[in-house]
Formats: sequence, C-alpha cells, structure tokens
Amino acid sequence: REFVASCASCHGASAKGDGVLANYLVKPPSDLTTLARRNGGVFPAQRVRDTIDGRGSVDIGPHGGREMPVWGQVYRAEDTQPYELHGRIRISALVDYLARMQAK
Repeated sequence: REFVASCASCHGASAKGDGVLANYLVKPPSDLTTLARRNGGVFPAQRVRDTIDGRGSVDIGPHGGREMPVWGQVYRAEDTQPYELHGRIRISALVDYLARMQAK
C-alpha cells in the first residue's frame, strides 16, 4: 500500500519507471526492479533508504529540488510517535518491498 500511495504514480505499479506521471517529469523515474543488478547483484538497501528519507541529499533545496520527493520529510511531518517511529516503519516497508521486487 505504501508503494502504491507514494511511489507508483511515477515509478509505476510494477516499479519499472512507467507510472502515469513519468512522461511529465524532466528526468524519467528509475526502474526500481533492477537496483540489485545495477549494484553488482546486491540490493543497496541503505542507499535506497537514504534516497527515500532524503536527509542526506545535498541536492535538496527549499522546494525539494531533486528528482523525487523527500518522503522522509513528509513522513516525519505526519508522524505522531516519538523518535519518528511511523516514518521509519514506512520507509522500512518500502525498502523491503523493493528488495522483494528485484529482477532475477
């Protein structure tokens, strides 16, 4: 559900970069099913987590100026639990889902 709500409009339901908004973006969304293949056969879980969270990105400007939204910022703003618990759970769910979607 998290992927459909936050990612599928750009990356597509199959995560191949063919979402309904893909044609309107300056840079095409990545095919998220080939992350492991493009990383020597290892799913880059921490890099994916960091990209979704967005805190470590130097490309983020006052209007979120990077290719994809800063979901960590959105999740933290919605979080009512201490230590950003729900936000971390949502990001972990996305990372786990993407890890399971990797092409063989």
